[in-house]
Amino acid sequence: MCSLHPKSSDSWARIHAGGGSIDLSFIKPKMPLFGSTFSPKKTPPRKSASLSNLHNLDRSTREVELGLDYGTPTMNLAGQSLKFENGQWIAESGISGGVDRREAQRLRRRNQQLEEENNLLRLKVDILLDMLSETTAESHLMEKELDELKGVSQRRK
Repeated sequence: MCSLHPKSSDSWARIHAGGGSIDLSFIKPKMPLFGSTFSPKKTPPRKSASLSNLHNLDRSTREVELGLDYGTPTMNLAGQSLKFENGQWIAESGISGGVDRREAQRLRRRNQQLEEENNLLRLKVDILLDMLSETTAESHLMEKELDELKGVSQRRK
């Protein structure tokens, strides 16, 4: 067998393949388990979080000092412009041409009320029809009994 490295030692790893061997001596056979030779340098302490006192100012003073105008947040999604007011995103009227969200909610509530009222009225009509058919049946029975009584009374005469 042919060796690629002139030194031969037990600490050298070799792979024998075919007619020669490959030297893997660069791999250390023993690895430290708990000891570490790596020790990074200490980082310098950080500077103060904020050197300015702007965070101590109230909002109105900051607006005057810095000229900040917060305004209402707006965004444009799928061609519809929305603005944030009173904790809700509202479509700006005139720009999108769509129905305002509050108006849509009002219409949904009204539609629900009308559907419930319609169902109640249908139920009332069904009850009235049942009452009418019961009264009609009783009327026919009474007419039949009346005719029978008339027939019995005419036979006695």
